[in-house]
Amino acid sequence: MKTDLYNLQGEKTGTIELPEKIFNIKINEDVIYQVVNVQITNSRQNLAHTKNRSDVKGGGKKPWRQKGTGRARHGSIRSPLWRGGGITFGPRNEEDFSKKINKKIKQKALFMVLTSKVRDKELIVVDNLMISEPKTKLISKILSNIFNKKQDSILITIPQKNENIAIASRNINNVKTILADSLNVLDLLSFRYLLLDKESIKVIEKTYGNI
Repeated sequence: MKTDLYNLQGEKTGTIELPEKIFNIKINEDVIYQVVNVQITNSRQNLAHTKNRSDVKGGGKKPWRQKGTGRARHGSIRSPLWRGGGITFGPRNEEDFSKKINKKIKQKALFMVLTSKVRDKELIVVDNLMISEPKTKLISKILSNIFNKKQDSILITIPQKNENIAIASRNINNVKTILADSLNVLDLLSFRYLLLDKESIKVIEKTYGNI
């Protein structure tokens, strides 16, 4: 299976072979949905937290004696009945909402999304994605060359850490840089185009191909 290879001027320079087992598999939308659902759930931050009667201050002494005052009996000002008392059935940040999913299912879903990028012509492979300085105008010029100045959301995937590209691209709207060994289904689906350095293909195959 082959796809076009481009240089940084947006010119087609040839073709490159894509691994069939990664970029040409049968797509099952249910599997992709399962993985996206798990990934979104696991990224959830459980911040809401209320104090129950064991957490609030005070309440060590009975407010008044049990009988003879004409008032209702109370044992502690920590009671949920009191202003400033504990909250009953409120949210607690000890709750664990994380979900688990099989590694092979995650791998299959990733390959399915990569396959859909190829079939929808949303995968662009470039030869040696490099810039000399961490300047936004340099990466912006490359993207304009490749996408004919009609930039949509783009996920740039590089084989190894590159501060110049990471810094230069972070100021561009709808553009994100990610390492090839950190690819995930949610990021791939969040961006229309996948801009892939050709060396990233080897990293993807090495990282995910043997799960």
